[in-house]
Amino acid sequence: MYKVIKDNVEYEAYLARIEELEDAKPNTSQGDELELISLLVQNYEETNFPLPNPDPIDVIQFYIEQRGFKNKDLVGIIGDKSIVSLVLNRKRGLTLQMIRNLHHKMQIPYSLLFQE
Repeated sequence: MYKVIKDNVEYEAYLARIEELEDAKPNTSQGDELELISLLVQNYEETNFPLPNPDPIDVIQFYIEQRGFKNKDLVGIIGDKSIVSLVLNRKRGLTLQMIRNLHHKMQIPYSLLFQE
């Protein structure tokens, strides 16, 4: 019987079982077992190995690169050429209006633009 993972020993055992079941077909007893164990492992990882929030400037630069844009393409989205330079060089923070524009015009999720 499976239960919530409480320590690394259980975690490692569940990972080993996932490897054994990795070729299981969906909607079979082994497929259901794989799905259940995967959820338990995911829960343990999210609790014990949280990912840090990405830096908003790194996110913007990633989106620019992925879309084949240049820094100058941000002119009008976050401000004039000098504002774009200041923001990308981390000498000026993002304003709420800049974040809104980045979200609406570049489809960058709000959650990636706000720092906690």
